[in-house]
Amino acid sequence: MNHKETVAISIPTGIGAEIGGFAGDGGKIARKFAKHFNVLVHPNVVNGGILSAITDDMLYVEGYFFDEFFKGNIKINPLDKYEENTIGVIFDKSIPDNILNVHINTISALKEVQGLNIPYIQITDEPVGVEFFIRDNFSTGVIKNESTILRAAKNLVNKGIDAIAIVCYFNDDADDINYENGIGIDPIGGIEAVISHLLAKEFKLPTAHAPAFSNIDILETICNEKVSSENISSTYLPCVLMGLAKAPRIDNVNRFSIQNTDIKALVVPYNALGSSAVIGAYNSGVKILTVKNKTFGLISCDDMGLNGIIEYETYDSCLSALLKG
Repeated sequence: MNHKETVAISIPTGIGAEIGGFAGDGGKIARKFAKHFNVLVHPNVVNGGILSAITDDMLYVEGYFFDEFFKGNIKINPLDKYEENTIGVIFDKSIPDNILNVHINTISALKEVQGLNIPYIQITDEPVGVEFFIRDNFSTGVIKNESTILRAAKNLVNKGIDAIAIVCYFNDDADDINYENGIGIDPIGGIEAVISHLLAKEFKLPTAHAPAFSNIDILETICNEKVSSENISSTYLPCVLMGLAKAPRIDNVNRFSIQNTDIKALVVPYNALGSSAVIGAYNSGVKILTVKNKTFGLISCDDMGLNGIIEYETYDSCLSALLKG
């Protein structure tokens, strides 16, 4: 990593953030900050289907690790400039063969064009069984068969991979008219976090999830710009693989490491302050800056009893304040 200061941007998954709650639409914010700082982000901020907002000045950290980092339970270890992770990919056995072939072609393309190191794929020995729903304005869900995911991941870990991508089958039940119109909650964002948290917690490796659907048609009509990146791609895997290729590792004592108190500030939506990351940062003395980025979270400073939190009207005004010191 370079010698710039590091800030963190959190836009929680599955709570309908006006900016960053859709398909990589928080990426442009992260890229603005990354012109001046190293930026710690979780996948929801920068993942956009076939597109990714990730740059060499970003640290791509799975949400479970993001929370654990700010609670002071782990350190993160950035890769060297030309170093990349070896990635293993897990596919849900439920994915139909024709859809699986599209995803395998996607992996081949990234290996050939970008030289990503993705030597192994592993199909689960049983269907994963994913259920998802929106409850109390929060996207969430359950995994019916966690053990088959863990067995597949263990096989990859035994082969020496550094990071895990996982693709679960969601059939075609994820359509949500409000989300498609750029005003609702991502119906699958919550369960995607559940899946990646499971693997991150168990194996302590960078992890991210991409959904697979039976319909891979590219949209031929104009859609809301916030979800446009999802509608120009037949697979959501590229952004995941590009992020994982450079994702920092966790608690490797032989490397330069960053801890939570090294972060200049944590930037979060003004009414989404209930996360473990925010509480951990607050308790560790990390500066917390909020931006009027509306969500369905409705948890403010007053609700949490937090003092000294600075609120900004826009991400631009927040960035300007950070640049002034």
